[in-house]
Amino acid sequence: MSVNQQNESQLYIGIDGGGSKCRASIFCPQKGVIGTGVAGRANPLHGLEQTFNSIIESTKLALADANLAASDAQQLIAGVGLAGVNVPRLFDQVNNWQHPFAKMYLTTDLHTACIGAHNGDDGAVIITGTGSCGFAHVGDQSLLIGGHGFALGDKGSGAWLGQKAAEHVLLNLDGFAADTALTKLLLAHFNVDDAMGIVEHLAGQSSSTYAKLARIVLLCADNGDEVATDIVQQGAGYISDMARKLFAIHPSRFSMIGGLAEPLLHWLDIDVASKVADALSPPEIGAILFAQQQFAADNRKGV
Repeated sequence: MSVNQQNESQLYIGIDGGGSKCRASIFCPQKGVIGTGVAGRANPLHGLEQTFNSIIESTKLALADANLAASDAQQLIAGVGLAGVNVPRLFDQVNNWQHPFAKMYLTTDLHTACIGAHNGDDGAVIITGTGSCGFAHVGDQSLLIGGHGFALGDKGSGAWLGQKAAEHVLLNLDGFAADTALTKLLLAHFNVDDAMGIVEHLAGQSSSTYAKLARIVLLCADNGDEVATDIVQQGAGYISDMARKLFAIHPSRFSMIGGLAEPLLHWLDIDVASKVADALSPPEIGAILFAQQQFAADNRKGV
């Protein structure tokens, strides 16, 4: 069988892992996507074991969805885009993992999101989900902004919105901050009656727990609550500033993806919001395109 024939029959899997979930899609060159699976979070900043388990679980679900056996994972060429692997130590640890695939090509979730959003062409992308970060690739230039993780950064993200809301509500309950509709809604969300009840539910929790509060913050802001509006405006202002830094290398397209991309859009500065274009493909498709590119390059080099 020739290399071209092998490539035509080769199955790929694209994996997109972040702070909330891990999504895997299996791709056949003749049929397109034939199976998809979704598992728990896969950000190695929050633990390698959880990341590996989520990759394996989402892969098993995608294989089952494609009517393939779990053992067929060893036939797949995998493109894997993960949050957190912009940290070199974590990249090396994940890249050295004894994975179940025929080959695995690892990069950041930003890179695969950008490839997917622009179907392999140059462009810029901002992810606004559990975390926040930006990436642009134009010719030989690449620019990465943010991606520092929860507590150290991720301003404008779901986790950041939730954290800021919780901070204010706790101050409000202790009599140090202005009243806000957020207080009643957060107490109801956790089904508690006081500040310590909220603390009990949030202390030591991951970014994804805080991100679940983001919709409450956005709802209150859309309804005119001053405290929620101020939080959302701060976050959206940061996202707008991030976009302008990405625009400095003149990407031909710009997309926003993630769970907050749509609800944040009308809070962005007009000059930024007017440039937002729909993502052409989701990040897991970007991961597939990345795997195909890397696998083809290896074949040309005889690897």
